Amino acid sequence: MSSVPTQGIYDARTLGRGKMLTLGLQHMFAMFGATVLVPVITGLSMSATLLFAGLGTLIFHFCTKMKVPAFLGSSFAFLGGYATVVQMGQDYGMDAAASLPYACIGVFCAGLIYFILAGLFAAFGAKKVMRFFPPIVTGPIIIAIGLILSGSAVNNCSQNWWIALLAIVIIIVCNIWGKGMIKIIPILIGVLGSYLVAACFGLCDFSAVKDAAWIGVPFKMENTAIAVFKNPNWGLVVAAIIAIIPISLATMMEHIGDMCAISSTTGINYLEDPGLHRTLIGDGLATALASLFGAPANTTYGENTGVLNLTKVFDPRVIRIAAVFAIILSFCPKFSALIGAMPAATIGGVSLILYGMISAVGVRNIVENQVDFKSSRNVIVMALILVLAIGISYSSVGGLNIGFTKLSGLAVAALVGILLNAVLPGKDYEFGANEQADMSVNFEINPSLRKKK
Repeated sequence: MSSVPTQGIYDARTLGRGKMLTLGLQHMFAMFGATVLVPVITGLSMSATLLFAGLGTLIFHFCTKMKVPAFLGSSFAFLGGYATVVQMGQDYGMDAAASLPYACIGVFCAGLIYFILAGLFAAFGAKKVMRFFPPIVTGPIIIAIGLILSGSAVNNCSQNWWIALLAIVIIIVCNIWGKGMIKIIPILIGVLGSYLVAACFGLCDFSAVKDAAWIGVPFKMENTAIAVFKNPNWGLVVAAIIAIIPISLATMMEHIGDMCAISSTTGINYLEDPGLHRTLIGDGLATALASLFGAPANTTYGENTGVLNLTKVFDPRVIRIAAVFAIILSFCPKFSALIGAMPAATIGGVSLILYGMISAVGVRNIVENQVDFKSSRNVIVMALILVLAIGISYSSVGGLNIGFTKLSGLAVAALVGILLNAVLPGKDYEFGANEQADMSVNFEINPSLRKKK
């Protein structure tokens, strides 16, 4: 792959302002369905999500010397972390709204881990660092994330299975048989189709939409992580940090996979220039800033990589136009209220596929890296990660009490997996030996859209 930036088959500078704006709008819609779904599922602010998706993208571009055509949207990898902290908050007598800012503190700390990893990559190189996070550790962790979340998806679907099934069918049809942009945005089409049918049958309450203002501030300070420190519950603060930081192992791999996918699509080796350390810093900084103000963690989006492949316009300025559109939209509370009126069954149907895809990505990571399950050490590592993550999460206690805090099942599983992999003999994974396998850990809606070189 070339290390010299190019603009793609079409040069955005020669397309004119109108076409560039249209291309930017298309990129915004490509990320839209998945990005807005995270606050709908978690209860985080919709407006703040759009604001910091846009700002996070601009920050990422600044950190990467304006070279990488990547859009940053909401990360699904942290959904399990938000749900876990909300459950922990119940032990302290808090409702979901009061617990979510504590989860955001944990995500903020996870974002800071990116800086440490970026420093390690810059100092020691990818191969030495990644040997501590092989597929036998990250794969089962990702599988567990999807399985832990599956219960909430089924509960939402049970509100109206017909509406949920409609969303599922639309997504499957668009993803398998769709062409062009339809294949790029199946989540968005599934959400809109199911939502419209539900509205036609009177299953949606639009009273909040009527009362919402057209223009307003995207977030409220009382719902941010910053507000927690006015009167913090330190036990929940520590518990949230310990529960969520291990998820950064999965998002780090997701980031590397997406950078490989974007490099493959554009023919430019972004891992060398501007460098993986810069892209990690950009992603981590965007995530940390978003979480401080009550927005979900950010991550690079495979959907937008698909749009790059479709349009052949690789100019990063088009992505920055999409970011500006997202920021403008965040200042419309009426739009956020319209998204908030979406029926639970629609959310459940979409989530059922997304959570299953998260687990499937973990399986794919293990398969494509050809993990040897004839090896007892690999069987033991995977078995303990899965059983601890799922068992502790669904047990009556919901976590492991240590001193004045509680570790989530996912946190315990990640720590045990990393430790066992480090001390047990027989490690056989080398990062960089199989590019396709190393790229396999990401949450793209349609991985087949990658342009193969």
